[in-house]
Amino acid sequence: MAKEKNQTVRVRLVKSPNSCQGRHRLSVKALGLRKLNDVRELKDSPSVRGLINQVSYLVNVESDA
Repeated sequence: MAKEKNQTVRVRLVKSPNSCQGRHRLSVKALGLRKLNDVRELKDSPSVRGLINQVSYLVNVESDA
């Protein structure tokens, strides 16, 4: 059996969510980002990708390969 490689994605908050839609603020909170330049390493899954796509104008993404 081959071991599965844990795919992660690194997300950095680069713009403040203060003046954006409430749903987008909740998405940033769901990603675990609180302050500017805050970085989280999350499991790469469709639900996380959906949150990132929704707030793509607020975050920068690095995928770890």
